[in-house]
Amino acid sequence: MEKKVWYITGASKGLGLALIKKLLAEGHRVAATSRTLPTLIQAVGTVSPDAFLPLEVDLADEDSVAASIQTTHAAFGRIDVVVNNAGYGIGGTVEELSMEEIRQSFEVNVFGTINTIQKVMPYLRAQGSGHIINIASIAGFAGGTGWSVYAAAKQAIIGLSEVLAQDTRSLGIRVTAVAPGAFRTQFLSKESLILSRHRIEAYKDVRNAHARYLSIDGKQIGDPVKAAEALLQIASLSEPPTLLFLGSDAYHRATEKMAQLNEQIEHWKPLSLSTQLAE
Repeated sequence: MEKKVWYITGASKGLGLALIKKLLAEGHRVAATSRTLPTLIQAVGTVSPDAFLPLEVDLADEDSVAASIQTTHAAFGRIDVVVNNAGYGIGGTVEELSMEEIRQSFEVNVFGTINTIQKVMPYLRAQGSGHIINIASIAGFAGGTGWSVYAAAKQAIIGLSEVLAQDTRSLGIRVTAVAPGAFRTQFLSKESLILSRHRIEAYKDVRNAHARYLSIDGKQIGDPVKAAEALLQIASLSEPPTLLFLGSDAYHRATEKMAQLNEQIEHWKPLSLSTQLAE
């Protein structure tokens, strides 16, 4: 497999960390970002600076992101694969979540990804090649009770990726949105998942849904090492998928949602077609 230069955000834990370790073990060069550099360095361990470049980056700060990408390109001479992995889960109904909580979720989950893409695109265009992998979630395609804002943010990533893939195809740049299911990482920890500070008693179904979801912590069926292997596989393809559901749970939720959508579209077909101008 061709050795590449990878730039990975949100890399100090979970899927990002598993991916770094897999890449380094296979001889790739990796630049990785985190909000706290010591945490990232400690998590990855001792690695040759020729192979690994840890970067402290604020993804909401355009200058911080631009500087990190410039440093990466200066160190390794190119950037082949960009993985926008940084993000966190947020639970609560729209009524319960404050605008501050909602804005912060979009700042990290959506605008951080867009910021990174904007800053790396000039380098990829100059190369005439590259692969952008945006980590979304199955929630962005088939959302669950109590996670409306998270679903909205991840659906934005999927929509962004699908059109970005069209816009950049003629430039030799490929784009993939990856929608994982539940993987056995720290995603359900307090550092990666928050619930609304304000809670309304009437939303009993939401509280029950959150309790069920939190109860699977440490029992998720997805293996992050195998997820990392899947990312390596799609990065090696000349025609990678634009949308990849990762995990058996994600696959089943997606196929169930597609069946529901098809049924709904056909059921309401007469009303949909009724708006056409008569000739």
